[in-house]
Amino acid sequence: MFKNQPRQERTAESAVDKHALLFGLISVFLCGIGFSIIAPVVPFLVQPYTGNPAQQATMVTLLTSVYAVCVFFAAPVLGALSDRYGRRPLLLVCLLGSATGYFVFGIGGALWVLFAGRILEGITGGSIGTIFAYFADIIPPGQRTKYFGWASAVVGVGSVIGPTLGGLLAKFGNSVPLYFGAVITLINAVYGWCFMPESLGKKHRLNKIPLARLNPFIQLAGLLSTRSLNRLLVSAFLLWIPGGALQAVFSQFTLDTFHWKPALIGLLFSIMGFQDIVSQGLIMPRLLIKRSDKQIAVLGMVSEMIGYGLIAASALFVFYPFLIAGMFVFGFGDSIFGPSFNGMLSKAVVSSEQGRIQGGSQSIQALARILGPIAGGQLYVSLGHAAPAFMGMVLIAAAIPVLSKRLLDFRNLS
Repeated sequence: MFKNQPRQERTAESAVDKHALLFGLISVFLCGIGFSIIAPVVPFLVQPYTGNPAQQATMVTLLTSVYAVCVFFAAPVLGALSDRYGRRPLLLVCLLGSATGYFVFGIGGALWVLFAGRILEGITGGSIGTIFAYFADIIPPGQRTKYFGWASAVVGVGSVIGPTLGGLLAKFGNSVPLYFGAVITLINAVYGWCFMPESLGKKHRLNKIPLARLNPFIQLAGLLSTRSLNRLLVSAFLLWIPGGALQAVFSQFTLDTFHWKPALIGLLFSIMGFQDIVSQGLIMPRLLIKRSDKQIAVLGMVSEMIGYGLIAASALFVFYPFLIAGMFVFGFGDSIFGPSFNGMLSKAVVSSEQGRIQGGSQSIQALARILGPIAGGQLYVSLGHAAPAFMGMVLIAAAIPVLSKRLLDFRNLS
């Protein structure tokens, strides 16, 4: 029986809807696989259409940036539509769009086709914000950081499987991981159509969508003018810029510095997902007992900065053990920052605003992933392979005082 009706309204103290939670976790698991399965092969898909390694690196970073541009403009629209019409229809449309984007990218044949696939996928890529709004709907505020941690661990499982599987599938052709990503995304869409319950009851939905909520620039201005959110979002923005650069140049970095093949690149990408599993299963529950969300976020930022330092050292000394160690340390920081950030963000607004706040957050993240790959790609080409990692160290060193100042402000107000 299709579950296309809103679930019964719950109180803040009630138990989490297990069917809704299961769909949400399956969705983020398949997102983890879908996003990461293509990572090891992107440079190899671009290579036939470029003349030299520098041009290849530029095209790889531009493909990442154009995806982020589309997310930047689409995320507020998707968030607002989900606040008005519910999470379910928006998530289903986004899953279908992502599957089509993977398929087009896999077909290839010219650079413009690759960009077309990324644009289509990016337009529906803002669905991550809707997924987090979905979690915020079904989880009481006091438990959200814990469940966001679960979601990160499940993404980690998918991220472990994805790059390794992508590297192995690439042996049958560089486009095969893209086709596989399209198939599993379609499977999730079918599962959602059949079993996904609506999480946002009609009485909690917006009566109408103000046009201002569809403009990403107005949304950003509104979010950044909110005292309880501005420093949190600015510090995250400074963290996400080098993260976008790392994601964009990493495959090219390992190819140019260590001459690795897709299977080995995929295995190294899996470290990030493995770190998510370990952190959320063993470390995060203990941290939540002793530390606040904000303190955990700062710890994650410090860890990421150390990780960037080790990655830079691996390029300077051409010593891959530094790279592996750096990925573990960076992965730990990334795995604990995400849930703590999303926990703080979701607790700042009411149910009817979750789509707006999560969509706005995705727009800010997308803006960082526009600037990050462009800046990282240019630094990589002009200043050397270690330059993007040094950029990460500098920006996070600036972000930590911004977030720490917010902690002091919060304590003074409380």
